[in-house]
Amino acid sequence: MQTVALKVRMDCEGCERKIKSVLSGVKGAKSVDVDMKQQKVTVTGYVDPKKVLKAAQSTKKKVEMWPYVPYTSVAHPYVSQAYDKKAPPNHVRAVPVTATCSETTLDDTYTNMFSDENPDACNIM
Repeated sequence: MQTVALKVRMDCEGCERKIKSVLSGVKGAKSVDVDMKQQKVTVTGYVDPKKVLKAAQSTKKKVEMWPYVPYTSVAHPYVSQAYDKKAPPNHVRAVPVTATCSETTLDDTYTNMFSDENPDACNIM
């Protein structure tokens, strides 16, 4: 059992019915939920996400995998890549973590040199 969430551009109830009928026809789909306000379609069942995406794209609508995650699961939710004005409330775009922090002994030396716990720090500054 798998749940596939898609972001589909829908303008009217006709678009909603068309998407729902096409995705209901995907082999293994048990239920199709359409949220017009969030532009979100959720397909539940024994389905392949690629086949669901391809079926949704056959309707000639703008379709992509659901790009949003709750903002509490992102380290920096207000960076320019994650923040999206069109996102549902309390959600931001899923951004891959590319920044890695590696501390070297050289960095540690400088940190200790200007530390408040270093009695010679006043002489350095």
